[in-house]
Amino acid sequence: MTQVSIEQQRQHLEEAVAVALEEAGKLGVTAAEVAISKQQGLSISTRQGEVETVEFNKDGALGISLYRDGSKGNASTSDLSPQAIVDAVRAADGIARYTTADEHNGLADASLMPTELPDLDLYHPHPITPEQGIELASRCEQAALAEGGRIEQSDGASCNSHEGIKVYGNSHGFIGSYASSRHSLSCVLIGKDEHGMERDYDYTVSRRFDALDGPEALGKRAAAKVEARLGAHKIDTCEVPVLFSAETATGLIGHLVGAISGASLYRESSFLLNSLGTQILPDWFSIHENPHLLRGLSSAAFDGEGVATQARDIVIDGVLQSYLLTAYSGRRLKMATTGHAGGIYNWDISSNGGDLAAMLKQMGTGLYVTELMGHGVNSVTGDYSRGAAGFWVENGIIQYPVHEITIAGNLKQMYREMVAVGSDRDPRSSIGTGSILLSRMKVAGN
Repeated sequence: MTQVSIEQQRQHLEEAVAVALEEAGKLGVTAAEVAISKQQGLSISTRQGEVETVEFNKDGALGISLYRDGSKGNASTSDLSPQAIVDAVRAADGIARYTTADEHNGLADASLMPTELPDLDLYHPHPITPEQGIELASRCEQAALAEGGRIEQSDGASCNSHEGIKVYGNSHGFIGSYASSRHSLSCVLIGKDEHGMERDYDYTVSRRFDALDGPEALGKRAAAKVEARLGAHKIDTCEVPVLFSAETATGLIGHLVGAISGASLYRESSFLLNSLGTQILPDWFSIHENPHLLRGLSSAAFDGEGVATQARDIVIDGVLQSYLLTAYSGRRLKMATTGHAGGIYNWDISSNGGDLAAMLKQMGTGLYVTELMGHGVNSVTGDYSRGAAGFWVENGIIQYPVHEITIAGNLKQMYREMVAVGSDRDPRSSIGTGSILLSRMKVAGN
């Protein structure tokens, strides 16, 4: 998609959506919504200097949802010819006539559709040739292996460059679209010493290709991470302060996302049921959401149901201000949608701590977690138990790497016992947080 043709592409896809909605109107359905996502790009991977894959991607389909008095039918087609679209609409209608009615089904309220769509500067195409992608991935590996030391081999490097268009329309008369791009570079390495082998990686991602970290810098960072992990061993079982690295801290906050999402709440499968307006985090802790952040990796002017997104406070001074609701989950909970059909948008977590060195010093003696494994989280009770690896810290100084341990607690208590959030933010996630220090967790080792 070139800059010249992108508008033509959008117009063509919007016309396809309009055809589907017009046909749905002829069938006399209660409501209809149509979405298209088209994407194309190049994915390349190398391993030990050899090309592993060169993959051109070009895909997308039109999805249709029709509603008849609470009954819903879905259909899709990758053929965007008028007749194929008409056939798909009729297929969706046929399904809707046989599905069980649910009074909570239907579109979001018409008043929630955006009246104008801001340009969020999400589209920065940078088509690359296979040769260019191979060169970038190879340079990552070469820079890492040139560091010498105990880096045994590369487990692969990859270069990806994609662009696409999303279009959504419904029978309220709303049709909106936007184009976006996403580029990334990553490198995975394996190191070895007399104690065994360790593996680690690093990556960079951006809407703009020229904003990616350089391949040499990326390779060297990945090598340094592997080197630091070599010689890891278990520690004795203990109960100590735990510092989650910025990268693992995003996952810690990610459990909060799941707990306050509408589907978990109306199914009563959340450890934060009935928590709206109550304190769930320390009184210094706040979360602000900004869907309209320019070039944001999680920015959007409207959600998956056409609802206009808006900046909002999720948590203020530790008090939960908002659930994350779709039109359906909102009706189940007798609340309005919050425009979160499709996920969250650029969360900004307040910071009251310094950089990583300052956070380690504040922890004193304890465990610095840099990797989490397994899925030992109970969303109903909040019980938390996951495999971990990282570093043992004494008097604020990293002493040695540790692995094959398990950290455990309860998320409800863990959230309340957060001591500090660092300024060492990970910019690659939709959850913008630095490292997070917890006052105490159980660590199972020897």
